[in-house]
Parts: sequence; structure tokens; C-alpha cells
Amino acid sequence: MTKLILSTGNIVSGGPSLLRKPGSFRSNLELTKSLRNNFLAARQDYSAAASPVRNGEPDGDVATSDANGGHQLNGQALPRIDDKNNLGSPRPHLDIWTDRSDDGQTLYVPRIDWSLAGLQEDTADYDITVKLFFLPSAPVAERPRYIEEALSLVRKELGVQHIDLLIASFPDMSFEGDCEWQADQRNASQGDLEAEVATWAALEALHERGEVAALGISEFGTEKLSNFLRRVKIRPVVDQINTRDCCNVPPPLIDLARAEGINLLVHTDCTDILPQGTLRELLGQGPQGAGVLADPTVENSNGEDNGALKGDLAPQWVVKYTAFIRDRGVLENKGYFAGAVLTQG
Repeated sequence: MTKLILSTGNIVSGGPSLLRKPGSFRSNLELTKSLRNNFLAARQDYSAAASPVRNGEPDGDVATSDANGGHQLNGQALPRIDDKNNLGSPRPHLDIWTDRSDDGQTLYVPRIDWSLAGLQEDTADYDITVKLFFLPSAPVAERPRYIEEALSLVRKELGVQHIDLLIASFPDMSFEGDCEWQADQRNASQGDLEAEVATWAALEALHERGEVAALGISEFGTEKLSNFLRRVKIRPVVDQINTRDCCNVPPPLIDLARAEGINLLVHTDCTDILPQGTLRELLGQGPQGAGVLADPTVENSNGEDNGALKGDLAPQWVVKYTAFIRDRGVLENKGYFAGAVLTQG
């Protein structure tokens, strides 16, 4: 079984951005587009390098350039990337633009240059917000491990030890209906309260250790929130609501949040941010795929052996992170990591 860690890098282009509030771009579209762009950039950049390395040291799989501008891996010709706008063009070998952990169990797609990680100013000057999406295909019992994996990557990427706000997004939750009253009523029967409370205990432990200053939730309506508050020790300070369909926050939820001291925030995220089919399309052999996964219906996709992996893919979690310079309201860093597992089919 191989674990995959996907990353977008910093998607704030051209340096710090003067964004003082979240935009309206839905996170699932932003995630998909950002991953695809980062995969393509990594394939182009690392294919141009004469000697890619693994974990900082040459690993024996050495790429070299030929007289015609092509590349070879251990003496074997590698496919070119001829069309920069088409991910479906012939793809370089995975060893060139991805990286494996020391134990070989984790594949980073693409490689991450940790020497470029970190924020530009003192970490005390930032508000760091993280939103962790638990995906439907992942076992509830594994969520504490997902939390540690996701936050470890974010801390390393931003060069911080402390998170100001961590928001949990649970699967099978929404806030949709013809009106706010109907959306609130439907929300009451969604999700799995027992699983949500159990997961919350792992988040509470982070808060108690001082690693996270505040906790939040997403898509909890009036009844869901009321029942949740009775079961947890540390209360959320934020409840995010997506009002795209119903337009307004229901008055009972406003009253409950005000009485409990919880901030209600509007957002544009979706709970199933990375469905299994979308992930396979991103990593597969299709026109816009990165070529990480082999086509199960074709023995040798594109007639080339680029080291593509075979098996079934299951996304487990996605984490979104933002770093705002507090005094200036400047968004300096924003990005995503995603975790998935590949099992042999």
C-alpha cells in the first residue's frame, strides 16, 4: 500500500496579495486547478534538470540530457513534454518529478523543495487558518492520524509551530434547500454525530497542547450545533455556513450562535472537495491527467513506461491553509495538501 501526498504549493501568484476577505471561487475547483497546474510545472521544471535527486542525494536513477534537448533515465530515453498546455502529452518518468519517503511508503506528487518553505516575516505577525476536510471514503478511526499528517505538512510548509484557527469539515454535511428553514431542517439529520464528537476529541487534544489556539466547524445547523455543543469539552469559536442555495442564515441558528459566543461565517467550500473520480482523473492517463496512475484498461499507456502506478485510489483528507499578515490584511500564502492511499487492485 502506497500513500500519496499531493500539493499545490503557494497559489498566491506574484507575491503577497491584498485580499482582505475570501473570494467566491469554490474550493473544489480551486484545488483541482491548482493541483493540475503544479503537476505540470513540476514535470516541466524537473525534466529540464540534468540530475534529479531523491531526498537530497543521488539515488541511482540519474537523468541526463542528450544533444537534441531530450532526457534519459539510466540510459533510457524519456518522453518529451512537447505541449505545455496539454497534460496528456507524453510524460516523463515519475522518478524525475515525484519523490518517495525514506521508507518508500509515501509518494510526494510533485516533489517538494522544502528549502523554499517558510513565511517572509516573523511568524508572530500572521494569522494562520487551516481547514481540514475529512473525506467520505476514509475510515473514521484513522482521522487522528490524518490530523497529524495534514498539520505536520502545513507547519513544515509555512515554517510555523502554531495554528491560530483549525476548522473541521465533516463528510455528508451540507446547507442546501429552497430556503434557510428547509436547509436547517435537512441539516439536522446529516452527518454522523458520534463520529464527529470522537474526531473532535483529537482536535481538542491539539488545543490543550497549545498547538492550535481555536477550533471551528463547518456546516452545522441549529439542531446539529446544539447537540454537538452538549457533547464536547472545548466549544468551537466558528461555524462556517455555505448559503449558496438558501441565501440566508436561519434566525434560530443566529440566535444559538450569539448565545454561545460562536461566530457564523459564510464560505464557498464543499464537504466532498476531492471525490475519488476527480482524483483518478487528475492522476490518470487521460488528456489532462498527470500520468501517475496507470490506465487499468491499457497494459502500457501511451506506449511508454513512465513508472505509472497500478491499483485503486482512495482520497482520505484535504487541508487548506492560509497565512495572512495580521496588521496589513495581506494574504501571503495559500495552498492545499491532499492525502490518498493506493492499494493494489
